Order: sequence, then C-alpha cells, then structure tokens
Amino acid sequence: MATSTTSARADLAEPGGDGGRRRLGALLHRLDIKGAPYAFVAPFFVVFAAFSFYPLIYTSWISLHRVELATLDVMEWVAFDNYVELWNDERFWNALANTITIGVISTVPQLLMALGLAHLLNYRMRGSLFFRVASLVPYATSVGAAALVFTMLFERDFGMINWALGGIGLDPVNWEADKWPAQLAISTIVIWRWTGYNALLYLAAMQAIPADRYEAAAIDGASRWKQFTNVTVPGIRSTIVFTIVLSTIGATQLFGEPLIFGQGPNGVTGGADNQYQTLGLLLYEEGWKNYQMGRSATVAWAMFLLLVLVFVAQRLIKRLRSRTS
Repeated sequence: MATSTTSARADLAEPGGDGGRRRLGALLHRLDIKGAPYAFVAPFFVVFAAFSFYPLIYTSWISLHRVELATLDVMEWVAFDNYVELWNDERFWNALANTITIGVISTVPQLLMALGLAHLLNYRMRGSLFFRVASLVPYATSVGAAALVFTMLFERDFGMINWALGGIGLDPVNWEADKWPAQLAISTIVIWRWTGYNALLYLAAMQAIPADRYEAAAIDGASRWKQFTNVTVPGIRSTIVFTIVLSTIGATQLFGEPLIFGQGPNGVTGGADNQYQTLGLLLYEEGWKNYQMGRSATVAWAMFLLLVLVFVAQRLIKRLRSRTS
C-alpha cells in the first residue's frame, strides 16, 4: 500500500508522469477557454492600434506644434496656439457652417428616400432582386467618377441640368459660383451615392420584423400607411438611428465630392469665396496647400471633437426620451 502511494506521488512529481501530463492538459485547457477569445479579437486590435489609435495620438501631438509639410521632423512647440488661431479663424466657422448645411441638405432627403425605397422593395414583386442590386450600384461607383459626371451635369454653359431648365423657360444657374446652388449640387451627389446603401440596410431590418405583427394590424383595420408608421418604423428604429449616426460621420468627413466639384486638387478648394468649403477641404488646404501640418492636424481634431459632441448629444436625447416614456 505504501509502495503504491509512493509511486503515485512520484508520478505527480515527475513532469513526464501521468500527473504532470494531466496538469499540463488542464493548464492548456484553461488557456484555451480563457485565452482563445482574446486571440481571435487580437488581429482587430493590432490593426486598430496601428492604423487608427496611433495616428490619432500622433495627430494630437502634431496639433500642439508648428510643423511644415516639407520638414515634418522639425517641430516647434506652440501648445494650444493652433486651437486658439483656429477658433478665431473665420474660414473655420465658414467651413463648419457649410459642413452642417450640406450635411442636413444631403442626409435628411437621403434617409427619407431610402426609407421609402426600402418599403417598396419589401413588397413581393417581379424582378425584386434586380432592383435591390441596382440600388447598390451608385454606392459601388467610384467617388471620383460620380463627382466628375455630376460636375459635368451641373456645368454652367453646357450642362444637362441648365439645358433642361432652359427647356422650360428658366434662366441657367451658375451652380459652382453661387453658394446654395453649389451646396445643393454637392448634396445631390451624396444623395445619389448613399440612398441605395441605406435602403438595403432598412430593407434587411424590415425583413426581420415578424409577419404576425402586420397580420394583427391588418385584422385591426390598419391601412398600409398605418402599418408603415406603427409597425415598420418602430420595428427598425435602431437601424434608423444607426444610419443617422453613419450619415453624420460621413457628412462631417465630406471631402471627395466638393473637391472634384471645385475642379480637383489643383483648382479652388471650396469655391472662390469658400462658399462650399467643408472641414475636410479646410484640412486639405491647410496641410497640402499651405503646408501647415500643425493647423491641419488641429482641423482634424476639431472634426473628431465635433463627432464626439454629436454622439454625446444623441445619447442624452435618447436618455431623456427613455425617462419621459
């Protein structure tokens, strides 16, 4: 009896014994259970740290210095002077106002049209797959190609839009030189590109709504419009909030459409009077035309803080609604 006990203890003590193998297996099992999830998500965090977090920190550091594009390794510490200068710069407030107005003009009609289009695509009809794929084509189109085509359409002398206006007896519009026509033209490009994408998001959310809700509403005598407002819209509320946030981020970072509409990188960024200059164009102008990378980084951080304020405001509104309801 004593001999068997001694041999069992020897097995546990020896790494190569059965006891050591069991302990090693238990250790590997615990590592597999606890460590595997971290190993699966680690690639995302590595990519995020390399291409998002590090540039964010480095941009914040540059914004506290006076740095020129030609000599990025030479930095002069200025603390918050770039932010003070940006706060007192009329171009910043003009670009912020243009970003907000273009964002509103493009986002509100875009989401309303996407909601109506998704509602139509949700019905059973012939060729529904074709229409669903076709609605995604503008999103798959290059920003440069779309903006270039619309720039030609809105051209003052030979554009098709002014040709159509002349056909009904209206005077031609100088779409690029005037503020509101220019912003309307840029918003048209954004609406054309993103309406189908948002419509498919709404359509996916609509198809997840149980059919018995519509049947119950129909039994109660609800019309199609009542079913849409009382069943469909509440059922996809979270998706609507998501698209609003996504569209707000896109509007804040609007760059390609107004850049190409303003004759490209070698032309005027934002119009001769900055009548449609957005924050993205102001960032580009400061960094790659004025060669002031410190001020350009300051504009980038102003855009980031603007998104943070929008997110906080959205959360506060949602919390207040939940308390009142």
